[in-house]
Amino acid sequence: MKENLTNTILIVEDDPDIRGMLVFNLTRAGFAVWEAASAEEALTRLDRLLPSLAIIDWMLPRMSGVELSRRLRHDEHTRDLPIIMLTARGEEADKLRGYDSGIDDYLTKPFSPRELVARIRALLRRVGSPENGQLQSAGMTLDLRSHQLLVEGQPVKLGPTEFRLLELFMSSPNRAFDRPQLLDRVWGRSVYVEERTVDVHVLRLRKALKPHGLDQHIETVRGLGYRFTP
Repeated sequence: MKENLTNTILIVEDDPDIRGMLVFNLTRAGFAVWEAASAEEALTRLDRLLPSLAIIDWMLPRMSGVELSRRLRHDEHTRDLPIIMLTARGEEADKLRGYDSGIDDYLTKPFSPRELVARIRALLRRVGSPENGQLQSAGMTLDLRSHQLLVEGQPVKLGPTEFRLLELFMSSPNRAFDRPQLLDRVWGRSVYVEERTVDVHVLRLRKALKPHGLDQHIETVRGLGYRFTP
């Protein structure tokens, strides 16, 4: 079963006490939380679909947080995933090594949970994730918390796959996605479906938007795939 990724934080931390503290505080702050006790478990999670942001501990068993971050940055599926690294290492050389691995922010233990939440929200704003849980464009409002599309305040019925497609399109306006990219981002890597399945669901999305005159915003890019134009 796919999980709703909006406002979802992946915590990669092998210490169960620290992980539990993070889950408690992030859940209280309104985030959904995934947990992973190792880099390998995190990669399995990320093979399904992407969260909004990852919090990765430096000192993980087997594969370190630095190695994991570097691996995520070299994978097209996860290269844009915002990453905050947690570590007891506070030396400048360690921080530089962390940033060199591709992380976006760095927090030294011990830290205030309130500061972590503030850092998460600031980073999500910086990368363009909707702070109020809504995407708005072309007269449409996609409410990511209620999982609902609104046009002029009225709900428009979408299937779960069509909703995820529209969320991806509206999050990256004017970007052309080929079919393999859409399969990775919307269906996840662990789900094996044919590329023509993308065309079927894009057709369904257009059909849902057509009565409102909005289907033309989902453009076909000849020889490639699709894009959303506001």
